[in-house]
Amino acid sequence: MVGESIRTLLSGGSRRSIGNANQVAALVSRNPEQFRHLIECLWDPSDPVVRMRAADAAEKATRENRSLLQPYKQELLGLLAETTQKEMRWHLAAMIPRLQLNAPERRRAVATLQTWLTDPGSIVKTFVMQGLADLAPRDPAVREQIEILTRTGTPAMRARGRKLLAKLEACEVITAGKTPDTRPRNSRR
Repeated sequence: MVGESIRTLLSGGSRRSIGNANQVAALVSRNPEQFRHLIECLWDPSDPVVRMRAADAAEKATRENRSLLQPYKQELLGLLAETTQKEMRWHLAAMIPRLQLNAPERRRAVATLQTWLTDPGSIVKTFVMQGLADLAPRDPAVREQIEILTRTGTPAMRARGRKLLAKLEACEVITAGKTPDTRPRNSRR
C-alpha cells in the first residue's frame, strides 16, 4: 500500500507543477526503506506526471543521501539510455553522477549525456552540462563542450557554464599542486 500512496502523492495536475514531490522527497528521506517505491514510479507506464515528479523527488532526496541510489544503479543507467522525457533527462543528469560508477559505466553515461546536448530544451542542456562536469571533470572534450555552450547557449546555460568552468579550472590547478586564483576573471592580470 505504501508504494501506491507514493504514486498517489505524485499524481494529478500537469507537468507544469511539482505537486507533492517535495513532500515525497522528505518522506523517503525520513524512511529510506520507502525509496524503492519512489524509484518504481520512474517507470510508471501510463503517467508522465508521475514519472517527472518521481524523478524530481528522487533527485532531491539523494542530494544529501547519495547511497539511496546505489542499489538501483543498473536500472538508472538503463533508464538514462532509454528515456526521452525531458523532465526525466534533467533529473537523471543530476542523479547519475551521484552513483559509484566504474570506468565503462562512466564512459557510457558521459556518451549518453553528450547525445542529450542536442535536446531542444535548454533546461536539459543546462543539467547535462553539470552532469558532464561532475562525471568527467578532467576530460578535455567535456571541457570544450562546456566552453562552447557557455559562449552560445541560453542565459541559464552561459551562467551555469561560467560556474562550471571556474570549478574545473580550480580542480585543474589543485591537481597540478598550485593554489587556485579565486579572483574574478576580469580582475586577473
